Amino acid sequence: MAEEKKSYENYVGTKRFARVATPYEAYVEQQGTPYEVGEVGYYDLRDMPLGKWDRMNAEGAFFQLSGTGGLQGTYVIQVPGSSATASEKHVYEEIFYVLEGRGTTEIWADGQSKPHVFEWQPGSLFSPPMNANHRLVNATSSPALLLGVTNAPPVFAIYGSQEFIFNNPHQFTDRYDGSSDFFKEQALGTNPINGRALNKGNILPDTIHSEVPLDGQRGEGHRAYFWNMSGNKFMGFVSEYPSGGYTTSHAHASGPMILCLSGKGYSITWPREAGTTPWQNGMGHLVKRQDYKAGGIVSAAPGDENWFHGHFGASPDPLRVIAFLGGHPRKTVGLPGEVRIQQNEDIKAGGRTIEYRDEDPMVRQMFEEQLAKVGAKFSMPESIYT
Repeated sequence: MAEEKKSYENYVGTKRFARVATPYEAYVEQQGTPYEVGEVGYYDLRDMPLGKWDRMNAEGAFFQLSGTGGLQGTYVIQVPGSSATASEKHVYEEIFYVLEGRGTTEIWADGQSKPHVFEWQPGSLFSPPMNANHRLVNATSSPALLLGVTNAPPVFAIYGSQEFIFNNPHQFTDRYDGSSDFFKEQALGTNPINGRALNKGNILPDTIHSEVPLDGQRGEGHRAYFWNMSGNKFMGFVSEYPSGGYTTSHAHASGPMILCLSGKGYSITWPREAGTTPWQNGMGHLVKRQDYKAGGIVSAAPGDENWFHGHFGASPDPLRVIAFLGGHPRKTVGLPGEVRIQQNEDIKAGGRTIEYRDEDPMVRQMFEEQLAKVGAKFSMPESIYT
């Protein structure tokens, strides 16, 4: 007797539905400023069209790069000349990078009589402490343009209430005690967990010209230091790649973004189902490329989780970038004390990095063709390809 076929024709509800806006997306729509979604990146954020942002007494535009939805909130804000933004405070973390202009930031806790004031310029990176009042003051007659990156989306998802997020009386004194040297520049130290360079200052006055020590984990001549500000969970790093050089391609979870600080370059990215050699596998059409100059930004891992990607310094000058890794919750794997394999380890040894000897030949070919267009020389040693 043949097995009777099971029928699932009768069921409750629907198996397909339209996604509703998240609390953060609803907040962004309320601002009335331009909002772009789904791009892999932008050649130069300074070209982004801006609109009026009444709540902040400024102009701005929100954007959400592919692969960052629900993880990082991103926007550009323009402060008019000889003006200031409205003050605000909030229970999410926020990082500012100065694209254009000079000015100051005023920060104060509820009940504090005198604000803490520090200066910024193009290339400055700083973070107002959690739920501390702050405003941006433009010290010149020309507009100042800043990039803002936050972990607001998961905070909005958890609490939902804008009243709770923007008008919360709790003081995070463990993060900000009002001390006069809170925003003092600090020297590089070392991360005790992995031994890599770490800057724990609450401001980086000039990321464009700061010293970047040799790191080597992302390729030949790779330099890097990590940063972690104002007690944040949000962190990132500054990296520099020599002219004519590029990173090994690698994979990691979605969310991080790369902003170009100096030089010119591009990033390529492709889904893991295309394999480690997408062109050889007949899936080169799935590879996406985003070019950028100083002020350009790209999603490190667009689409779904763990896309492969690499970064290429395609100009006569070194390529320097800053990575915004985010401050959102991550999936916990293993038990405390277990040894973790970093993503920079060879994919053949359990990591998520494609070593140069194993990469698709088209990766190098594309890079050499771009270098020829801009008059730069290929600087990678042949020994790493064997």
